[in-house]
Amino acid sequence: MARGETTFRQRDLKAAIKAAEQSGAKVARVEVKRDGTIVVVLGEPSPATVPVDMGTDDEWLAKK
Repeated sequence: MARGETTFRQRDLKAAIKAAEQSGAKVARVEVKRDGTIVVVLGEPSPATVPVDMGTDDEWLAKK
């Protein structure tokens, strides 16, 4: 069974974070939208920010 189209790659995420950090900005968090859009939120990381459990890849893909 095919997994479906990949909307983003890990290397794209790493490149976005690296570019932000090289510009001197601090990364507060990173959001990946279901359509594959990567959003890098700049600023100081919040200690109250808790990662959201997305479940397994299969569960996430099934929600599409």
